[in-house]
Amino acid sequence: MRVCLQRVNKARVEVRGETVGQIGPGLVLLIGFKTGDEEKQLRPMAEKIAALRIFEDDQGKMNLSVSDREYSLLIVPQFTLYGDTRKGRRPSFSDALKPELAEKFYLQFCRLFENMGLAVATGVFGARMLVEIHNWGPVTFVLEG
Repeated sequence: MRVCLQRVNKARVEVRGETVGQIGPGLVLLIGFKTGDEEKQLRPMAEKIAALRIFEDDQGKMNLSVSDREYSLLIVPQFTLYGDTRKGRRPSFSDALKPELAEKFYLQFCRLFENMGLAVATGVFGARMLVEIHNWGPVTFVLEG
């Protein structure tokens, strides 16, 4: 699984002209799954993200997590994170997990954060989405699990 994590001061996702999820300060997680990923990878990744110290404390040091700050998450499915562009000019998505299982993992991943008491907004699996991200910093990390 791959997560592109961005610290934001606000973000929203729109489907067919309608806002389906939005947050103020927090994290946007663009998440993709590949063939071979397993359910057991979800919890460790969620726990890592919830505890990742990438928000500044009073001294300006990255010492606080999204949980410490009680900020929100916007979690957006993005299978293109597993687009292979090494050959040719058209990405190959053969490594991306089949949609049925990827959607199951995506929904479970979102619930893990909700069960931690974090506010979660989401995109819509399989939909064409317009994602507006106000990257704060900018701060972006790519996590593999």
